[in-house]
Amino acid sequence: MFGVKSMDEYLSASVAAPRFNTTLLSIFAGVALVLTIVGLYGVMSYSVVQRTNEIGIRLALGAQSRDVLLMIIKQGSKLIIVGLVIGLGGAFAATRVIASLLFGVTTKDPFTFVAAAVLLAIVALLACYVPAWRATKVDPMEALRCE
Repeated sequence: MFGVKSMDEYLSASVAAPRFNTTLLSIFAGVALVLTIVGLYGVMSYSVVQRTNEIGIRLALGAQSRDVLLMIIKQGSKLIIVGLVIGLGGAFAATRVIASLLFGVTTKDPFTFVAAAVLLAIVALLACYVPAWRATKVDPMEALRCE
């Protein structure tokens, strides 16, 4: 007798390819999330640096730090909403492609779409918050001298 295997080994071999595909897609999703965070943080930081004079003038004229923080987060929120709409539309369109890789969920599972959108929105808001918080710490005199 040769090739004797337990049922667990047969079962494991039968799901090895889908498990590998799922692991690979999970890694790519994690990398995409990290790139999203870095990209959004970079864009927001660049935007804040470009607006240093404006922020300094606002603070020198008596704007509250909270107002500057909300202004920058509001600007980032617009980008987040546009990105979520485009991303959800693309994900909804790609459901037929990934249908063979899904187990236990439908291709149009609303919980999955909402959970992914909420996670990305929270991460993006945090990526917007850091440059906005830094902008509130700008010394108005330094910001006005900048340029």
